[in-house]
Amino acid sequence: MTYDETTLAQLAEDAAAIIARYPVKRSALLPMLHLVQSVDGYVSPDGIEFCAEQLDLTAAEVSAVATFYTQYKRRPNGEYQVGVCTNTLCAVMGGDRIWDELSEHVGVGHDETTEDGQITLERLECNAACDYAPVMMVNWEFFDNQTPESAKQVVDDLRSGKDVAPTRGPAKVCSFTQVSRVLAGFEDGRADEDQGAGAPTLAGLEAAKEQGWKGAAK
Repeated sequence: MTYDETTLAQLAEDAAAIIARYPVKRSALLPMLHLVQSVDGYVSPDGIEFCAEQLDLTAAEVSAVATFYTQYKRRPNGEYQVGVCTNTLCAVMGGDRIWDELSEHVGVGHDETTEDGQITLERLECNAACDYAPVMMVNWEFFDNQTPESAKQVVDDLRSGKDVAPTRGPAKVCSFTQVSRVLAGFEDGRADEDQGAGAPTLAGLEAAKEQGWKGAAK
């Protein structure tokens, strides 16, 4: 591995904390992959070797997992992972148009990264936020009720270094590596910045209350 001594020592310390959460060592692999991604910006060959050594696995076993899940990147990723939902409802509400215009605007296609290394664009099957369609995500933070113009503005602001606030969630979008560390299980102190469920999400529940509807007894 080519990690310097300081980086390797910190990785080992963090890995020990992750492994201690699990009764079976190999169960720590998923957060460990996020950990090395938070350092390298992707799951690098060095990161794979590190995970394998820490978890008594082969590099092939680690690679098999890293290539299965789309959140793990096998080549350098952009500072911001921008995902546009083009599944049924978002597509009907304008997701396809957002994708087409945003892709042309930044000059890259699906799973490609802009030359400045800032934006990796991704066409997503579903963001699980149909109540706010069409939806875009940046480093897995929600940008609801988007238009081609608003989506392009978000990306332009990110590329210019501005702080950008998602529609829901934390006060600003963090970098890809920062989010990867959170996904590895290390808190960033921002959990209380979430605003909770919005009106569209609760509309069905409120309608049920107004009508006096109740779930079937089991």
